[in-house]
Amino acid sequence: MLEPTDNHNDDELKELLARFEDMVRKDTFVFFDADDFDILIEHYFQTQNAEMLKPAIEGARVQYPSNPSFRISEAQFLASQQKLNEALSILDELETLNPDDSDLFMTRGYIYSQMGESDKAIENFKQALRVSENKEDVYTSLGSEFINQNDFENALIYLKKGFELNPENEMIIAEIAICHELSGKKEEALEFFTSFTDNHPFNKWAWFNLGISFSRLSLHEKALDAYDYAITIDPTFSSAYFNKGNAYAILSRFQEAIAVYRETFSYEDPDPSTYYYIGECYENLEDYSNAISNYNRAVKLDPNLADAWISIGIVLEKQNRLTEGIHYVKKALELQPENPDFWYVFAEIQEKLGFKEEALGAYQKVIELNYADYDVWLDYAACLMEAGYLEDALHAMSEGIKHFPEVADLHYRMSAVLIECGKRQEAITYLQNALVLDYEKHTELFEYAPELKTDRSFLEVINTYRK
Repeated sequence: MLEPTDNHNDDELKELLARFEDMVRKDTFVFFDADDFDILIEHYFQTQNAEMLKPAIEGARVQYPSNPSFRISEAQFLASQQKLNEALSILDELETLNPDDSDLFMTRGYIYSQMGESDKAIENFKQALRVSENKEDVYTSLGSEFINQNDFENALIYLKKGFELNPENEMIIAEIAICHELSGKKEEALEFFTSFTDNHPFNKWAWFNLGISFSRLSLHEKALDAYDYAITIDPTFSSAYFNKGNAYAILSRFQEAIAVYRETFSYEDPDPSTYYYIGECYENLEDYSNAISNYNRAVKLDPNLADAWISIGIVLEKQNRLTEGIHYVKKALELQPENPDFWYVFAEIQEKLGFKEEALGAYQKVIELNYADYDVWLDYAACLMEAGYLEDALHAMSEGIKHFPEVADLHYRMSAVLIECGKRQEAITYLQNALVLDYEKHTELFEYAPELKTDRSFLEVINTYRK
């Protein structure tokens, strides 16, 4: 069979493709042997060229009507066109003629997986395992299907069997890593990949995944060492450079992170996410000019990268370039209108610009989108008070406390709001709640109501709860 990766055979492939496509274009008959059709069909599948794949399969079936592999190719093509039941009918028909064809069971397994019928997919993969000579691929498929069912125990059983057959199989290694991640078995992953590196010290994927395992356990210094081993084995291993950059960034070693991120550009085309992370490092270094420059490079490569757009807006806000910043925040919101974090940034900038009503609407949107932290209630209430809506501020704080009853900050702020509204006794009640939850934070009360620093009644309450 011709292999397109070889230069000489690549020329042969081009000649074969030209002959076949010339035949299709002229609607003439040209004889091709079965191996040629195998190559044509595989090539058009890989390049997703449905326009040429269909006549290749039809031509193969006409010239070799008794060859079952071309019927299986037809079923695979139909499945790719979402004609799943037609594909299954062909496979059912073939099974009566050849009940021990592993390709048939594998294809049917993939179709059932595509249909979301995992049990039937697994049943067919197990049938393939019974008759297949290439058990490595079957183990991988079984492992992937069990992952789809969230059955990580069985997934690991089959994936590890495949791994034993071929420790160099990158897909199996990746699936094992995914399985450990999804099942939360961080220590087990570390143990597996440590053993992997012991037994295969020159396998870059062993060290790469060991690095990931260390990172997931927050052992970032050890992760750096593992990524270095992977890079030593393969100095062009761009993913290892990228992950090494992430580890440096988590350790706040931003200059080193930037240098390593840039290494990836020597071995692969520039990636928007890499520029984004470089921008993030510069932002943490308060080098805002370079931060914006790299965020802009990210959105130039991927205009739909909402995180980069919002980051530009945030950096401009830090520079007090609020009018410019709001433009980028709006762009991020166009891309992700249901992102509460983006609405939060929008609210803060609008508030700084003096557009209180727009800010209040944005804060409400943050709350509607189930923002995960309590700080939005503090900011929303503060904005309401500044806009003169004292009763609404009280209501907002009351709602915040319902959602986060154990957060002392909210009770302290509620006390301050009640003081502003002239509800002194209620304010003392919330102050007492806050002091029970976290006495040390009582100084926050004076930030919002500085007049209480000399208020004997409030000071006596605070002293009562001093430990």
